[in-house]
Amino acid sequence: MGARGGSGLYVGRGTAALLAALLLSLLAALLALAALYGRCRHPPPPARPAATPGPDPGVPGAPTGVSLRRLPRHLLPVHYELELWPRVRPGQEDPFGFSGQVNITVRCRRDTRSVVLHSAGLKSHRAAIRGPLIQTGAAVEVEALRLEEEGELAVLELSEPLLAGQRYVLQLSFHGRLREDREGLFLTRYTDLGCSSMLVASQLEPAYARTVFPCFDEPDMKATFNIRIVHDPSYVALSNMPAIDVSEMKDENGSLWSVTTFNTSLKMSTYLTAFVVCDFDYVNTTERGKEIRIWARKEAVKNGYVDYALNITGPIFSFLEDLFNISYPLPKTDLVALPDFGAGAMENWGLMTFEESALLYLPSDKFTGRKMIIALIVSHELAHQWFGNLVTMTWWNDLWLKEGLASYLEHLGATFVEPKLSLVSSSEFAFSNANQDDLWIHIQLIVDAQDEVQLPASVKKIMDSWTRQNGFPVLTFNITTGTISQEKFHNKNNTWIVPISWMRNGSSQPLMWLDNSSKVFPEMQVSESEYDWILLNVNLSGYYRVNYDQLNLKRLVHLLENDPKAIPAVSRFQLLDDIFALTWSGYIEIEAALELTKYLARENELFVWNVVLVNLVPDNVESTLKNYEVYPLLKKYLLKRMLPIYHYYAGFIRKNVDALEGDYFAQVYLEKFFATACWLGLQDCLDLSSELYTKWMDNPEYKIPFLIRRTVCCYGVAVGSDKEWDFAWEMYKLNDSTTEDKDILLSAMSCAKESWLLHRSLHYWLSDTQFSSNCTANILEYVVSKDNGHRIAWEFVTKNWSLLSERYGNQPVMISFYFCVSFAPGANFPSRDNILEQNMSNLSIAKGKRKSHLPCRQSTIILAITLTCT
Repeated sequence: MGARGGSGLYVGRGTAALLAALLLSLLAALLALAALYGRCRHPPPPARPAATPGPDPGVPGAPTGVSLRRLPRHLLPVHYELELWPRVRPGQEDPFGFSGQVNITVRCRRDTRSVVLHSAGLKSHRAAIRGPLIQTGAAVEVEALRLEEEGELAVLELSEPLLAGQRYVLQLSFHGRLREDREGLFLTRYTDLGCSSMLVASQLEPAYARTVFPCFDEPDMKATFNIRIVHDPSYVALSNMPAIDVSEMKDENGSLWSVTTFNTSLKMSTYLTAFVVCDFDYVNTTERGKEIRIWARKEAVKNGYVDYALNITGPIFSFLEDLFNISYPLPKTDLVALPDFGAGAMENWGLMTFEESALLYLPSDKFTGRKMIIALIVSHELAHQWFGNLVTMTWWNDLWLKEGLASYLEHLGATFVEPKLSLVSSSEFAFSNANQDDLWIHIQLIVDAQDEVQLPASVKKIMDSWTRQNGFPVLTFNITTGTISQEKFHNKNNTWIVPISWMRNGSSQPLMWLDNSSKVFPEMQVSESEYDWILLNVNLSGYYRVNYDQLNLKRLVHLLENDPKAIPAVSRFQLLDDIFALTWSGYIEIEAALELTKYLARENELFVWNVVLVNLVPDNVESTLKNYEVYPLLKKYLLKRMLPIYHYYAGFIRKNVDALEGDYFAQVYLEKFFATACWLGLQDCLDLSSELYTKWMDNPEYKIPFLIRRTVCCYGVAVGSDKEWDFAWEMYKLNDSTTEDKDILLSAMSCAKESWLLHRSLHYWLSDTQFSSNCTANILEYVVSKDNGHRIAWEFVTKNWSLLSERYGNQPVMISFYFCVSFAPGANFPSRDNILEQNMSNLSIAKGKRKSHLPCRQSTIILAITLTCT
């Protein structure tokens, strides 16, 4: 039905009922997402009197590691004129820095004699203020410029007040250091077409814009931007908007630089501004009149690795435009594959950045698993162009709003372009900010327009119980009395309004709501029959854990041993995931979890197996678990149950691996399963790895199945000799290897059983300049994680500490060693000198709490030693 006049949203009863049903499912998803991102929410701080120029005190909700100090609202940014000059030339050596200047047009809301804005790690050497702008040539004298490092602030003290209602321009010059830690404006080294190269890129979320230029670095302080980047002529510069001019300039030494000027941006938050300076190639297409470009290393573009991303980006864009009924407001979009990017992917408006593995797809890879991952990530970042960029959360405590909705919508976009694997539209908050209550109001309108779906409380009250407190509940269920009680996981204080889906003896039951700390549900009481059982949280639809009483757990164990398919696969996953989490958190004993795993010989779902393996064989203790007496028992227990499903998939790998192309779970979880089988010593797994690796050595054009490539390379080297190791080294040095392939080969070289080959791996790393600081950390971690590599890596680091400090002194390189150190009860914690073979600078020792699944005896502690070159 159309609008009845005036503003607002009107729908018919039938439509409302349908929408309410759809929104109820969305609400369940939002409950889970809210719990993931929930923070204690507080209102923005009140404005301070003009006589008190300092910033407001901090409020909860800021991201970890970011100053909690909020800026006063005396001044609001309107427009930025920003010039950035990264001082980077091809082949240049350290140090790397950047300089720039920014003119910020601000609107004064209250008389003030000081200007407070964000600045972190920058040196500002000039500050001036023009205005009021209605007076030509007017200016206000800056008496002092003060940088407050702890608060990440720049404070300008003025000779006279800025006047409410007037506009001014803040002019600041600055310079800083280009870091290599992938935050702020950073430098990355990489290899392309056999040559060493460098690029400059940015990652400004959540609050790193202040490390690049002085600014009002809070998400609700939006403004427009004119950006200009000065760069080496051999590079191309990218930013949020299209380039409108490229000119030339000379520096103080007469050297030539290029100046790329970009069009004026839309109104946006500082964390969404983005900059890339590189010598990448790109492929492009046009979607509904707007250009899309995918940028990557030249060899990746040449080999067609970016073609898949190009083919799906436009259709996903159009799908989202149609879904929201809101056109994408920018004239272009760039997606850039960065060789080394810690954030994984970032939704910068018009210039999205990705880790290579999140965007590049090898045409030779026949399996859709990698395609699905890329489609999901691209869809997620494209969804942010509306949820996050167009409409932005007011403060970081509502971060879950944009991340939750993008996570929900990524599946719609990915499914649209990969079928193997309707929301009500509004543009009401476009180019502005919203908080969670705005969303609840709109959902409540739909709920109120129908009477077929009933909620136990208002949408706001239900959702506030999840978003205004952190954590999530554990529900304890007594089937004899039908009582369900809740408490915060690890804490007994909080309560939520919890939707409970449940089934009885295989039949789904009506949704129930737990809206108190404890409640009796008479319909959930069971009889004395051992075949009368209840399962809560069917298909993992709610974000909570379930702690069953012994009687129901015993009946579920009996059921699984006789008929696993009586419980849906997702619920089998949930049962195992819950019980292991409850075990490690001290709610129940490990024996209860192991009882539930006895049926596994009949479990044929890899994702269910995966939850067992990540709990019983976590990656971080694989190298040390063999030293513990539980290993032979674990090997016997697991291998007996793994054999049926192992032989099922091994048959495909040997005879027709292409048949697994449509098996999404195989593509995601088979690697872990296969690796565990080999690690436990299953001879057929070791033989198969050697067989496939030898086949690759005989014919380098042969492709080891991507599903198990990492494991095959590892155990191909492990069961071989120096010949297999040498082949991995030669393949590593090939120019056309992707970042992921290189990482697989780095890992494989550390799998060698011979100690001298591990020593060779470490010495090659130290002597070869092509290893980046990131590879440095990776190869050490890989050697440390192997059975015979822990002591070798420790000896290598201690012996070569001076050389490491000299080579990587300006780059963060971290590696952790874990030791089980014996000490007498009541004795002091062992000093560093008791453990280290020599004293080293920049070394920290942290005592870790002993955990039951780590391989230290009761008389020992876990000692973590972290080495950091900084």
